[in-house]
Amino acid sequence: MPVVECDVDDARERLDAAGASFSEGNSEYERWHADLGDAHAVAYDDKLVVQGGNPTDITAVVEPDRGGRVHAYFDGASRGNPGPVAVGWVLVSGDGIVAEGNDRIGRATNNQAEYEALLAVLEAAAEFGFDEIEIRGDSQLVEKQVKGAWDTNDPELREKRVRVHELLERFDEWSLTHVPREVNDRADELANEALDDD
Repeated sequence: MPVVECDVDDARERLDAAGASFSEGNSEYERWHADLGDAHAVAYDDKLVVQGGNPTDITAVVEPDRGGRVHAYFDGASRGNPGPVAVGWVLVSGDGIVAEGNDRIGRATNNQAEYEALLAVLEAAAEFGFDEIEIRGDSQLVEKQVKGAWDTNDPELREKRVRVHELLERFDEWSLTHVPREVNDRADELANEALDDD
């Protein structure tokens, strides 16, 4: 769960302008709670603790555009092929984890899940306003298809690849690297957590 160190009064103004709903804190240390989209924040004196299925619904509002470079990790998980699938992703900057998220997305193939995870992390990085993105995932198929080394006959994967390229155009520079699963362990863990949450 992301922790955002910030001026919580300024954060509340930004969230209010974005249409968030607020409630009182549950203890003497909690100043207030906010809900926006699929995210929930608890405000303390100098930080927000953000939870929920899509923490970037709040973190992208309260943090100013960052610019700069981000490392993005993504993974899709499936139980069966096709079967129930979920995605997990993590954004990491020089300051540590910027945001992470996961979501159960229905029924699909493993390759479709990998593409959906890539799309989710690209959308999150774009919301934060990063200029450069270094993407890492353990799907060689996605890496090779996005970079144009491999083609696909699957119309759904072709459509997802087009959407990936549309999102990549938002960045000044990007790279996509296939990495071993152990390098991608947090994204993998998040995707599997979403699948385990029935």
